[in-house]
Amino acid sequence: MDQVQALAFDVFGTVVDWREGVAREVARVLGPAVEGRALADAWRAGYQPAMEAVRTGARPWVNLDVLHREVLDRILPAFGLNTVPEDKKADLNLAWHRLDPWPDALTGMERLRRKFTLVPASNGHIALIVDMARRSGLRWDAVLGGEVSQAYKPQAKVYDDAARLLGLKPEQVMMVAAHPSDLASAAGRGLRTAYVHRPDEYGRGAAQARPANGRFDYSVDSFIELAEKLGV
Repeated sequence: MDQVQALAFDVFGTVVDWREGVAREVARVLGPAVEGRALADAWRAGYQPAMEAVRTGARPWVNLDVLHREVLDRILPAFGLNTVPEDKKADLNLAWHRLDPWPDALTGMERLRRKFTLVPASNGHIALIVDMARRSGLRWDAVLGGEVSQAYKPQAKVYDDAARLLGLKPEQVMMVAAHPSDLASAAGRGLRTAYVHRPDEYGRGAAQARPANGRFDYSVDSFIELAEKLGV
């Protein structure tokens, strides 16, 4: 672990609470009568299939704003929302730029920054990551948006570029994520790994199973605990 110089963070679900943030924006834009959490879940369910078309080469790389809007247009009718004005749909599509960090994120990341370079290793593009950071106070040392690699996780290029662009070897970078599949892909490219448990990502009582001890280099319940384990 003494080799690690940088921490690369998954963002959606690991650093920020996408579900509650999107639900809040649904209520603001479309009104409280719309089931915000259910719409957030349906929107998120279209996330991976939308990216898969890019991963397979079926379509050129486009950023998440484009993919999110395509999914939004598909799901709105299922909620009886067939006549949402264009300006409201455009506003709502930026909900993903306005998500709130988990309660431990800001404090934990400030501690981690004392010792490590912090960067996002996210499917989000630069404008999205910057908007989110400025709104919530997240401080990154560099922003490695999706357009840099022109790829979406778990494609190897995302993890390889996180190290290459920082001038580091893969083993000098630790991937921090709440999703075991993300971490497994990072480990496959030589990165170290830290699992952060986010039991409420998909709603209270919907916690994903925690991976077995020893599967990743660290398994913690917060960024603060990770800072403690890393000696910060």
